[in-house]
Amino acid sequence: MKVKTVKIALDSFGSYLGMEKGCFTVKNREGQIEKYPLFENLIDEIRIKSGNSISSGALASCGFWGIDCLFLTQKGKPVAMLRSLDDDSHVKTRVCQYEALNNEKAEASS
Repeated sequence: MKVKTVKIALDSFGSYLGMEKGCFTVKNREGQIEKYPLFENLIDEIRIKSGNSISSGALASCGFWGIDCLFLTQKGKPVAMLRSLDDDSHVKTRVCQYEALNNEKAEASS
């Protein structure tokens, strides 16, 4: 079985993202359902525009599987991101910023 990388985007108004038997399910306004099995796909991001909804179970699965969720306004402006508590991809950046501040390489803003 070949694993493929997938991004799920809820761009149109009225879509719903949920979970069902190990799959993310996206249901659109017309009732059409797309399934994304977690074990067949490497889902690396979910984008959700305002006007769509997501279940708390799907959000919990995103945290468990390390899938980033990006929330956008209807015009596409990013407003929030949900990441797993185990995601430490930005730790090195924050440590370098802190060290630069302590070494007076950067000025603290007030």
